[in-house]
Order: sequence, then C-alpha cells, then structure tokens
Amino acid sequence: MSENITLRKQRVGVVTSTSMDKSITVSIEKKLRHPIYGKYVKQTKKFMAHDEKNECNVGDTVRIMESRPLSKRKRWRLVEIIERAK
Repeated sequence: MSENITLRKQRVGVVTSTSMDKSITVSIEKKLRHPIYGKYVKQTKKFMAHDEKNECNVGDTVRIMESRPLSKRKRWRLVEIIERAK
C-alpha cells in the first residue's frame, strides 16, 4: 500500500478560500515562456482540497496530495501546511 501512495501527485500552492466547511481552494501558479514573444506569462490553476480539521487560513502555503474523489469537485487533500500567512 505504501508504494501506491508515493505515486500520487503532490502540489504546493497558496490557499485562496476557506469559506467552505472542511474544504479549501488552493491556487498553483507557474510561469511559462510565450512560444513566440519569449515573455514569461503567469498561469494559475485552482484545486479544491479536503481540510479535515479546518486548520488553514487564506494566504497559507500548503502541500496537497491527489486522492479518491471526495465530492463533485474535490480530488485532493491537505498533506501539510508549509508556511502560515503573515
């Protein structure tokens, strides 16, 4: 079983919403180089994640891990809070 868990995807992002019960929205931002102009462009992707203890706040940096479907849009769960918001 431990072999299967290590294959799951993990992402690091910033919490943007905690208004739901036991759920958070995490934004993951990456910079991509434009294929023609060469300028770096920000691309943001949002994930819904399960936060069992409601311990996250907006602005926290967190690590989330892929899991089984928990609801219609939640397929990720909170692993750890890396840095608290200041």
